[in-house]
Amino acid sequence: MSHSLKVPTVLVLGSTGQIGQLIVKKLKDRTDVKVRVTSRRRAEYEQLKSKGIDIAYLDLDRAETFAAALAGVDRVFLITGYSVAMLTQSKVLIDSAKKAGVQHIVHLGIFGEWDCTDPHFAWHQLIESYMKTSGMKWTNLHPNMFMENVLAFFAPKNGKFTTYWGDQRMGWVAGQDIATVAAQVLLEGPEKHSSKDYWMSTEVLDASGIAAILTEVLGQDIKGEVKSHQDFKAVFIGGSVAVEDWYAEGAIEFTRQVSNGEMGYIGTIRNDVPFITGEAALTFRQWAMIHKKELAQAAK
Repeated sequence: MSHSLKVPTVLVLGSTGQIGQLIVKKLKDRTDVKVRVTSRRRAEYEQLKSKGIDIAYLDLDRAETFAAALAGVDRVFLITGYSVAMLTQSKVLIDSAKKAGVQHIVHLGIFGEWDCTDPHFAWHQLIESYMKTSGMKWTNLHPNMFMENVLAFFAPKNGKFTTYWGDQRMGWVAGQDIATVAAQVLLEGPEKHSSKDYWMSTEVLDASGIAAILTEVLGQDIKGEVKSHQDFKAVFIGGSVAVEDWYAEGAIEFTRQVSNGEMGYIGTIRNDVPFITGEAALTFRQWAMIHKKELAQAAK
């Protein structure tokens, strides 16, 4: 008589978001893992469930939704929004995961050293500290600035690519590489990745360096424009970006600390991507080529 080994079930939070969506895509067709996605929107949950998709209704602001979502789950990808609520959300979810018998939590954090004082970095570090003392098996992922931010807040406009941390350099990583690392860790599980911290800062560039790459890729002149954290603050005060006040203050503090050198490690390369995936991380030029159409549209 043959006995088949149980295939682990992975719960992916933020499964419709930027990174979560890529993780699901990489894992959903595999036969050696089962993927359970999540949604906090009841209509979306009902729609996907009716299609036979393994989906859990999970709202991080409603702890009563955690137990059913975690039932039968072996591994969890934990990601939260940037707000002070992430502290309570993550703490209660970790507690619930332990009660449910989850074996491994993979947490998407930040590229921060132990003594950083930036608020939203500190929130992540508190979550990581709690996770490490929970008795559960854990893995922390530490990405630096997402290249995808160049398609959003930092998108080139009017022939300019603008940064708000003076002339300091910034470390960058492609979302695709973050998702590939996360998927591999979730697939291989705690036996290989428990109690590990993986760092993802794969290329370091300043405003002029990025502008030069965009100029080459897009075939149009893009200038690097350097602004200060005070200019960044004006963006939030102006109300053009809808974010929680606490996060806005943290983002402004981040740009201030990078500008004055307090977060010098932000401008360093620390690349664990090939150790996990067996492949080189995307360069900024390669990433820009993939997203050439979107970048060209933004740069008009």
